[in-house]
Amino acid sequence: MTIAPFRPGTPPVQTLPPGRWHGRIWVSDLPLARPERYTGCVAEFDRSGLWPVLIPHDQRFAANGEDWIDDRGRLAPADHRIDSVDPAEVLARWWDTSCCDGACLRPFGAKFPGLARRPSRRADPLAEAGNTGSILAARGQHRLALVQTERPADIPAILGWTGMIKATDQVHELSAVLRSWEDRFGATLTVLGFDSMELSVAAPPRTQGRALTVAAEHRSFCLPSFAGQPGNLREFAANLVQTRRWQFSWA
Repeated sequence: MTIAPFRPGTPPVQTLPPGRWHGRIWVSDLPLARPERYTGCVAEFDRSGLWPVLIPHDQRFAANGEDWIDDRGRLAPADHRIDSVDPAEVLARWWDTSCCDGACLRPFGAKFPGLARRPSRRADPLAEAGNTGSILAARGQHRLALVQTERPADIPAILGWTGMIKATDQVHELSAVLRSWEDRFGATLTVLGFDSMELSVAAPPRTQGRALTVAAEHRSFCLPSFAGQPGNLREFAANLVQTRRWQFSWA
């Protein structure tokens, strides 16, 4: 499938590095040499309809001369199904109590505690995403990618992303949760890898109590990331207080 890189009548203000379309995602050929280009793409999003994400270098594929974007399969695009999903119901269904004897779930139990409340104050999500993306691009090797979308949360469903395939093949449900976080916390998709993602967060939980419920959501969303950390849910939550980057990996 080929899509136009920009909507008619809205040419880009900035010059993009060399790259090409891989179906519904445009990706630069080389790692981003000018991190400010990410910020520029964020600034143009309202005009271009293209949201930028960073594609991290993945040695698992690079060692064999492969690129997961082309050399690994995708699910069928499922963005048309996102509206039918209740994110609270999805996270409750994904609440897995089989990983431990219950100690890791405290202060919660076998029942998912529900969604965390929306914070009363937050920074500008786009400004936060632009700042986070430019910092990450300066620190490591990332290619620049662009996806035509109305909101960043929909990108996994638009692409038929398979990064969470070990846990679920319902990518539209994953995007529904991302929409909910986008609305409540200004959590914005910034990095997308083969089986990982990173969000910039404009309104992180400010207290341990608020962070506990957010931590429960994270645990449901990506159990491998929780299981890979030492300690229980309380300790996991402590690391979310005032944290403006949320990282997930299904590796």
